[in-house]
Amino acid sequence: LPALLFSLTAKADWAQIWQPGFLLAFTGGMLAVFLLTLAYRWKTTGSLVDASIDGLSAGYANTGYIGIPLCVLVLGEDGMAPALIASLLVVCVLFGLAVVCIEVGLQSKKGLGGAIVQVVTALLKNPLVVAPLLGAAWAFGGVQMPAALDEFLRLLGAATVPCALVSLGLFLAQRQSGPSEGVWPLVALKLVLQPLVTWFIAFVLLDLPPFWAHAALLLSALPTGTGPFMLAEYYQRQAALVSRAILFSTLGSLLTLSLILLAITP
Repeated sequence: LPALLFSLTAKADWAQIWQPGFLLAFTGGMLAVFLLTLAYRWKTTGSLVDASIDGLSAGYANTGYIGIPLCVLVLGEDGMAPALIASLLVVCVLFGLAVVCIEVGLQSKKGLGGAIVQVVTALLKNPLVVAPLLGAAWAFGGVQMPAALDEFLRLLGAATVPCALVSLGLFLAQRQSGPSEGVWPLVALKLVLQPLVTWFIAFVLLDLPPFWAHAALLLSALPTGTGPFMLAEYYQRQAALVSRAILFSTLGSLLTLSLILLAITP
């Protein structure tokens, strides 16, 4: 996937990618669900750390491994642009915000400044962030990509979907012990509320062009990605709830995505 993201951003038309309406619609739905879940879980559990992970589980769409191939399949090659934008928003904005909230909840001795440094460091170590940033730098530099490098990246990028399906299946096959109460509200927030909020912003408030409105709705309805689970494991929190949210939202999205596809396709 990093090779695919680098290749896409390096050859992207940035004037076409800059779509404020799409940014507002997708980010609005994503942050609304995250903040709502964060506030409710923080109030009921008293733990900002666990509430942040739950909020991330409710808002973290699997835009990389599922969103990119799905958008290309449904919207054509042009669907790569909104999928790429959404992937950057999820990984950079939402994931970074969750890490900041977790560090504040842990009351790190490093203080807020240390937490910010940790967020930046974590993002700069994430290949899903570094790859498109390097690709953007390459694009703005105006350097022609060598044919050998272009072909190498194309071959690596072509393996994205098969490898993603295998790794996702292996992950979902793992059994996680521990309590998992509250998994269904997280699944409902991800598969129902987030698409509804995004639909309202994209179709009602902003009246976006059909292509961008459909892309925002489709990407917001994706199941939960593996990011929240990795964060729970990293901070040694209970991951049973998160893993089940990923599993059940992935299964449930077969129905919700099918309904959305019926609604947006002629």
